[in-house]
Amino acid sequence: MKIAAGKFVSVTYDLNVGEGEERELMEKATIETPLTFIFGTGSMLEAFEAALKGMEVAGKFNFSIAPADAYGEYEDEHVIDLPKNLFEVEGKFDDSVIYEGNTVPMMDSNGNRMNGSVLSVEDTTVKMDFNHPLAGETLHFSGEVLDVREPSEAELAALLEPAGGCGSGCGDCGCGDGGCEDGSCGDGCK
Repeated sequence: MKIAAGKFVSVTYDLNVGEGEERELMEKATIETPLTFIFGTGSMLEAFEAALKGMEVAGKFNFSIAPADAYGEYEDEHVIDLPKNLFEVEGKFDDSVIYEGNTVPMMDSNGNRMNGSVLSVEDTTVKMDFNHPLAGETLHFSGEVLDVREPSEAELAALLEPAGGCGSGCGDCGCGDGGCEDGSCGDGCK
């Protein structure tokens, strides 16, 4: 069976970023914890699916996705200083959540959810980066197709569940962190 719309797909992969000998392993899906998804449901990057389309079980792949087809270019205007008092709980700054290096769920003025990475905490401001962690990176995938089949009723039902579980089995990207729709994982999940 070939990878096509509506098929359940399971793959292993290594995801590296960077160029030449400077490549860095960012994520790995193994036989024990493969990436699983239903092809063509919008849960994966379009370019990721395009590279896998038509492959069969045991097929090996090695491809790259440019930033424009992945998570976009890194944009300096997505790094902003926010007033520190926005992060107060009962009048006290919440340093148990807002600290350098932590990624926190936030909401913009239109109610859109997004993740922000804390770059620094200053006296009166918090510098936040709202770029995707892989923005500006070329994604290099290499791996193998483990399974291609019709999805089960349970797998199809999982697609209809509300956010909080992504239903695409994004390997070890921790879909409990808001689902793969938020871009929190770099394994081809949106």
